[in-house]
Amino acid sequence: MFRSCASVVFLFLAFARPSAAQEVTFNQDIAPIIHRNCTPCHRPGEAAPFPLITYEDVSRRASFVREVVESGYMPPWKPDGAYRSFAHERKLTPEEISLIGRWAAAKAPKGKGSVKVPDFVNGTLYHRKPDLTLKTEKPFLVKGDNEERFIVFKIPFELADSMNVEAMEFVSNNKKVVHHANFGFHPVEEDVDIHGTAPYVDLSGSDRRQFDQYLPYKKSMTYYGGWIPGTTVESYPAGMGWVMPKRGVILLTVHFAPTGKDEESITGVNLFFTKKPIERKVKLISIGSGGIGERDIDPFFMIQADTVKTFTVKVATPADQSLLYIWPHMHLLGKRFRAWAVTPQGDTVRLVDIPEWDFKWQEIYRYKQLVKVPRGSVLTVEGTYDNTSKNPNNPFNPPRMIFADGDMKTTQEMMTLIMVFLPYQPGDEQLILD
Repeated sequence: MFRSCASVVFLFLAFARPSAAQEVTFNQDIAPIIHRNCTPCHRPGEAAPFPLITYEDVSRRASFVREVVESGYMPPWKPDGAYRSFAHERKLTPEEISLIGRWAAAKAPKGKGSVKVPDFVNGTLYHRKPDLTLKTEKPFLVKGDNEERFIVFKIPFELADSMNVEAMEFVSNNKKVVHHANFGFHPVEEDVDIHGTAPYVDLSGSDRRQFDQYLPYKKSMTYYGGWIPGTTVESYPAGMGWVMPKRGVILLTVHFAPTGKDEESITGVNLFFTKKPIERKVKLISIGSGGIGERDIDPFFMIQADTVKTFTVKVATPADQSLLYIWPHMHLLGKRFRAWAVTPQGDTVRLVDIPEWDFKWQEIYRYKQLVKVPRGSVLTVEGTYDNTSKNPNNPFNPPRMIFADGDMKTTQEMMTLIMVFLPYQPGDEQLILD
């Protein structure tokens, strides 16, 4: 009887071991991981510096890929999932990381068969071509003088009719020179000329009077969006979105980062329309620097040299809201970013926690379900900043006192939380977002 059981165990191990030690190949094991997590950005026309599509692309960088995934540097995903999870998280499982490590250690075998490359749409991170792209008429020359620039581009539009928007995204032929971009959609009446004013104005200097020619366009704003490094597409669940006016202008503010050589930039917005009615219009609010509560940041938003300092801003919620997205923003001194709300009943609604802030990877984070923030809740935004020589991203050595005077320069600081939300309706908490 003993020998019979031993034989069974031996046979089990004999069959189990090969599967556990099975050769890891690109075609069978690695390609699906790469194509799902890396290729959307690592392809021609996107922000990543090199493609990761074919076996040749990945195998020549096998050791590098192993290093960045084992260290957690790639794929970039900064929020603490234990504090609050989000939809479409770019995270590799321990098993996937192990597979990449084993594959690289085995000298990156290709394997049998072939791999079907995902069908990506050129010029967008969305799953289909844009219905409309509005962009600057001519390339803008970013001079290679290592100076920051703040340019407001005016992009007029006249449509046959207003359109229901299901998604939008910032686009550029040269994202590496863009620090961030903000854009507002402004409806303009027929009796106001949208073509006669300058195509752009430069707000980099102290004289900003040239912007006055755009003031007739700013009487109202339909929607507001933006882009910072790491941002993808802003899309909305079925029945939600906003309505683009028939006639107006986009005022697109682009903050160009310093560069050591001349670069050309063509920027704009991709728009994706739907024929389905917009039953619930999304709204947007900005809290902190450049938004509500800017003057209430506590303590005064000034970061002395050789200090690590934490600031907060608190804002009361005027009505019941259902959050779709949350968009944190800080600059190079950022160390940690957190946001939460405390309801009138004393319950805490966790919104986001980024324990290790990285300026290079910022994103609009989408919740898995609508998050209710009841009326009267106190929303707190908290930012911690490291203005010491131990911060490798500190723009100054030795450190200098850093403050914000409204110019939003990279070498200054911001503490901003943008929220995309809907007016609350009963049952929103149970609504699973696409």
